[in-house]
Amino acid sequence: VQLQASGGGLVQAGGSLRLSCAASGRTFRGYAVGWFRQTPGKEREFVAAFSRTGGYTYYTDSVKGRFTISRDNAQNTVYLQMNNLKPEDTAVYYCAADPNTIMSTIRRINAYDYWGQGTQVTVSS
Repeated sequence: VQLQASGGGLVQAGGSLRLSCAASGRTFRGYAVGWFRQTPGKEREFVAAFSRTGGYTYYTDSVKGRFTISRDNAQNTVYLQMNNLKPEDTAVYYCAADPNTIMSTIRRINAYDYWGQGTQVTVSS
């Protein structure tokens, strides 16, 4: 499956952005889908994810209550709604998917085989 991430941009602190991750060639049905982010000089870190069934969502503590992961009914696009953005949210955001990712590994980078190209999010103070 090929993934295309989009929706990044420049926003002031307190603002909102919605990132999209579109799948080409198939839907996300049966795939765990995650969002990760990376800043220069740091390791890529987990942000949010859907379980393979879509019935469970996971968030890193720093975004709980501000970010929401969702998917459209056709299940070929996953969204990351980001509200009340902070300067520390500035990063390149990547979406990832894998049909074999289980709950215990859903926050791990190496649990995903398919990655999008990344979209830059910049939050100014």
